[in-house]
Amino acid sequence: MSSNVNVVLVHGAWADGSSWSKVIPLLQANGLHVTAAQIPLTSLENDIVVTRRLLSLQPGPTVLVGHSYGGAVITGAAVDAPQVKALVYIAAFGLDQGESLDGLSKQGPAPAGAAQMRADANGFLWINTAGFHQAFVGDATPAEAAVMAAVQGPLSIASFTDKAGPPAWKTIPSWYLISANDQMIPPPAQEFMAKRMGATTRSVAASHASMIAHPQEAADIIMLAVESLSTSDVSTKEYAVR
Repeated sequence: MSSNVNVVLVHGAWADGSSWSKVIPLLQANGLHVTAAQIPLTSLENDIVVTRRLLSLQPGPTVLVGHSYGGAVITGAAVDAPQVKALVYIAAFGLDQGESLDGLSKQGPAPAGAAQMRADANGFLWINTAGFHQAFVGDATPAEAAVMAAVQGPLSIASFTDKAGPPAWKTIPSWYLISANDQMIPPPAQEFMAKRMGATTRSVAASHASMIAHPQEAADIIMLAVESLSTSDVSTKEYAVR
């Protein structure tokens, strides 16, 4: 694999860039230049700005990957970013224009993990430490879940309610890894978003944070996107919603 291909990984809410720690070595072993963002989770606009700043440092074709809320971030950040040739969603929100996480979440029954969320006095949402393992990363080891709960990055309520702008997935080819045992984003909602964006879709019997217990499956779908860069003229082809 050519070393001039970049992969930028964007974490979701209640996580940070280290959530990709098992996936990064697998991608690097394929000769890819990998960078993990550290977004502040303060507003959708702020998180997009940080991601775009990181994208501006990429010297060549780039695959942009988002987990969970990070999907909403990459959907906005890739707009007018010519180096982004593919988008990969890992149990992630692929919002359309005018949608928000809050609005999309209300279209169906609340997922089981929502019962573990709480708001603080400063306008941020947290996951209860005691319920973090089951709600967020049920197939990780207790030790892994305890560390993730301890370092969780809270999501601002503003990020949860901010409405998305034009989505990059309407013009950039997309891949989607569905977490079949997800307690944060219902699998049917993931299937809906993946189908709407016309994504190449795979499924894994995993919790919400699938890249922790199933890093190979996460790396594999990212590699499918990477491999597409050498098999099609993604720099010029227009991709309609399929």
